[in-house]
Amino acid sequence: MKFLPLLLALFLIAFSSLGQTTQEQLVELDQGWERALLNSEVEFLENLLAEEFVWVHNHASLIDGKTAVLNRAKKIRGGQPDDTRNRSPRDQQVVLLGQTAVVSGFTVVDRGPKPTTYHFMRTYVLVDGSWKLLANHTMAIPEE
Repeated sequence: MKFLPLLLALFLIAFSSLGQTTQEQLVELDQGWERALLNSEVEFLENLLAEEFVWVHNHASLIDGKTAVLNRAKKIRGGQPDDTRNRSPRDQQVVLLGQTAVVSGFTVVDRGPKPTTYHFMRTYVLVDGSWKLLANHTMAIPEE
């Protein structure tokens, strides 16, 4: 009887995820990427990023791989200052083709004194039943 509430909770969690479409799961995963960047969640990033991951930043000013992203998160966790106050994704669109998905949209990044809006396009691939982030391209949107 002690385990009945636990089993019920696990069943509800499993059932609720079955009700999500693949597109909804990918948007949720992509929002997790944004949270992990904001909070320097090393373990989440380690599990999400493909070994071949590449991130092309604004105007190719920087090109990172998995190691660079993880090292930056570890340094921030270790006390290195980080000026990012918030990351707010919006207007996500998902395109699926076989075991590949592209999630695009906008992220408002607040580093002060004024937030910057970026357009992003991220490529996810399904590997052994789990979605891995393979590529990320971000581009700042000019202010009008």
